[in-house]
Amino acid sequence: MSHDSDGQYQPPYRPEGQYPQQPPYGQQQGRQQGQPQYAPQGRPQSPYGQQPPQGRPAQGQQPYGRPGYGQPQQGAGPYGQNGYGQQDPGYEAPTMQQPRYEQPPYQQHQQQHDRYEPPYEEEPPRRKSKAKKWIIAGVSVLALAGIAAGAMSYFEIPPFTDKGEAVSFGKPAGDKGGAAKPAANSKMSMPTNPTAVFKNASTLSDGTHVAVTELDGKKSGFKGKVWVWAPKEYNDPKFAKSGFPVMIALPGGAGYPMNYWMGTDLKLQSSISQWYSEGKSKPFILAMPVLNPQPDEPKAIYWDGSDIPGQPKMGTWLTDDVPDLMRENFRTVKSRDGWAFMGSSTGGFSSLKAVLKYPEKFKAAICSGPDIVPDSPLWVGHDKEKAENNPELLAKQLIDKKGPDVYLAFQVGDNESNKKTLPDVQKFVATYTKGPIHTSLRVIPGGQHNAKTYVPNMGLGPIEFISKVMEGPVE
Repeated sequence: MSHDSDGQYQPPYRPEGQYPQQPPYGQQQGRQQGQPQYAPQGRPQSPYGQQPPQGRPAQGQQPYGRPGYGQPQQGAGPYGQNGYGQQDPGYEAPTMQQPRYEQPPYQQHQQQHDRYEPPYEEEPPRRKSKAKKWIIAGVSVLALAGIAAGAMSYFEIPPFTDKGEAVSFGKPAGDKGGAAKPAANSKMSMPTNPTAVFKNASTLSDGTHVAVTELDGKKSGFKGKVWVWAPKEYNDPKFAKSGFPVMIALPGGAGYPMNYWMGTDLKLQSSISQWYSEGKSKPFILAMPVLNPQPDEPKAIYWDGSDIPGQPKMGTWLTDDVPDLMRENFRTVKSRDGWAFMGSSTGGFSSLKAVLKYPEKFKAAICSGPDIVPDSPLWVGHDKEKAENNPELLAKQLIDKKGPDVYLAFQVGDNESNKKTLPDVQKFVATYTKGPIHTSLRVIPGGQHNAKTYVPNMGLGPIEFISKVMEGPVE
């Protein structure tokens, strides 16, 4: 019996004139004991139905096969075929020269052949070396440690993170006894009630912190989160007597429970530091409050960042409570020259409305992809209040009153999801840029309706436009 390299059976060679015994009907290989036997006429019948004894046969007995030599040649006679005219793959001619038994070729080729040595044997499974075991164990431990560290970082568990640690914005570096009191005629305002508890939300590469606090608004009655960030200059001893400008940054959409400007992936904070170093921007302190009292879904209700009757007073929250938080805890600019808004989408609308409605408090806004008119369904039945929060009507009133001056920097992509956004902003600019209203418009080529589009383009005009007219740091 012969096997190829992958253990498959190969038919033996039958030299011309040698005829194998015929296998039983209906079988090609290995019949069981007790079944009928068949052999051609004139030839002795071989006991194909019996299992030959293991080992060598008694002297004079014939073997059942020889090691395979290939296929029989043409014309070998009927004994090279089975009863149906098909070549029998498993039989070899008996021979008189080989005085020993071998396994009959019709037996399963998995059985051991008396004289056949397989070219290879299956190796037993190898035992893992101790070194490999230790390596696997070490890698597993490291992986588990990494997962644990990530989880502890996410849940603000030291020492894997500084999240949740207290952040103090009130004292400049090296100040042990508090900052010096400003002069009576100073343009800066010292913190009036620095009692808010700020917890670190993230740490930037320059060592500055985005921190978060829970603000219980005294005027609005609304309680929500506000994230804050101060540039590194704020804690520089040379600015210990300086007040810094504040920008209230509003997100789009519901703006709840997060304000997406607090995420460092948008790089608003690091961009302001870069723009300041390039002379384009003031070193703004950022206040990043939630915009609305809860998510829009599932009823698609939103609040326009406004005081809608019967709803939380989000307009008062944004224009009174949040600025009060900043004055209480930071060195700021006394006048409106140090106060601005910025926002995208709904936040852009709220920023535009806040500056036009309260020009005595705020001087400038950057409005990215904004709505121009209030469109919350909650305004239904409240036409008077809706008109009081309409930027178009507010702009007309400011022009009629002849001031004070406000500066509005618009930026809109030419690929906004709402195709009306760009034409509406262009119409507003064309209609209301007069008297005390100063505007700029940057159309962003290929720009889409998202914060990743708006932040880089702020540095290409809008931030410089408002920074030229604002103050800070001031003493």
